[in-house]
Amino acid sequence: MSAILIRGGRLVDPSAGIDADRDVLLKDGRVVAVEPPGKLNAAGKQAEAEIVEAKGLVVAPGLVDIHVHLREPGQGYKETIATGTAAAAAGGFTSVCAMPNTVPVNDSVETTRWMQSTERNPSARVFPIAAATRGSSGEALTEYGSLKAAGAVGVSDDGKPILGEAIMHQALAAAARAGLPVIQHAEDTRMTGGCSMNAGALAFRLGLRGMPVAAEAGLVERDIRLLSELKGGRAHLHVAHLSTAAALDAVRKARRNGLHVTCEVAPHHFVLTESEVGDYNTNAKMNPPLRAESDRKAMLEGLLDGSIDCIATDHAPHATHEKEQEFERAPNGITGLESALGLTLDLLHRKHKVSLGRLVSLLSTQPAALLNLRGRGTLVAGAWADVVIFDPKAEWTFRAAATRSRSSNTPFDGWTMLGKVRLTISEGRVVYRAE
Repeated sequence: MSAILIRGGRLVDPSAGIDADRDVLLKDGRVVAVEPPGKLNAAGKQAEAEIVEAKGLVVAPGLVDIHVHLREPGQGYKETIATGTAAAAAGGFTSVCAMPNTVPVNDSVETTRWMQSTERNPSARVFPIAAATRGSSGEALTEYGSLKAAGAVGVSDDGKPILGEAIMHQALAAAARAGLPVIQHAEDTRMTGGCSMNAGALAFRLGLRGMPVAAEAGLVERDIRLLSELKGGRAHLHVAHLSTAAALDAVRKARRNGLHVTCEVAPHHFVLTESEVGDYNTNAKMNPPLRAESDRKAMLEGLLDGSIDCIATDHAPHATHEKEQEFERAPNGITGLESALGLTLDLLHRKHKVSLGRLVSLLSTQPAALLNLRGRGTLVAGAWADVVIFDPKAEWTFRAAATRSRSSNTPFDGWTMLGKVRLTISEGRVVYRAE
């Protein structure tokens, strides 16, 4: 594997407290050295290295997405690990955590290992999140210890919430023993049957059944109560794709009480509102649904004040024919790997003046730490050579037709975004280079 010298860029690495011009040398899949401009040249360490000129560009740890759906095994017509990670690389992501709602459900050591095989031709490192219960049926736990040994970094029945109190209590306890988080899709499906968007006046006018805020917040509160009953303090509850102010308030309260509760938010939940549904736009249909403006503002505030730990895309590809049907029949979900950085830079950095260091932390350093992905989310010497280089001032237009994903179900087609990815390096290998 050849060496790469990234020269003259602005290194933004929250893990090392660096926001300054630095040269970075990569070799054999690792970061070898980080030095002020010119020092690596003077030491002769650039010999036989590919030179990447990064003047005027940001050099940062590769982005880490802890919530994606790669659809393999079983649904390759929507996405494959190859196409999904190609989209990830184009968006600056070098690590992605794949949810288990595949066909079959990833509840086994064999499937966990299969997803990580180089035979899948990945452009980014895949970290499987295994099913919390067998078949994600909510009845019997999977083998957490064995799954972790096979490479799983968390357990979840994402797409299906764990409703039973007894089984959720068992899951939290067993995951604590294995050193894994339980990632909960917070939706009380007893309150959302037949629902297809956020409950409110707009759903009423459109003649659609709406998902109430209480369906999310109530289950988060329930899970926090179960967490508080466990002894030892090792149990970790992570709330996936948070979307409501009430649920965020519950997370804040749990933390004040010393509980290990973390959460993520997807860009669509701090950028869009339920009004995007318009005249039954199925590319604005997702679960949790787009919410009211008050909830969108609460998600934004949670990012600004640190209550929300990280940004995750919930990348959920679907074939065109699946989305092109009646709103209530169409599946939930949108793609998000190629638009996340551009949306986040535009709204948080340009409009709300959030520092680049804080944004890199939300998109890389903190998600890597949350799932204990050692050597990711950082560019200190010895770390994995996972790098994204982007132009923080470049405006560009996102075109769904040009996506590297196998699917193009997105409400952001034609949007102007900020921050163009120029180069993505995964474990020392260039996996994306802008044309």
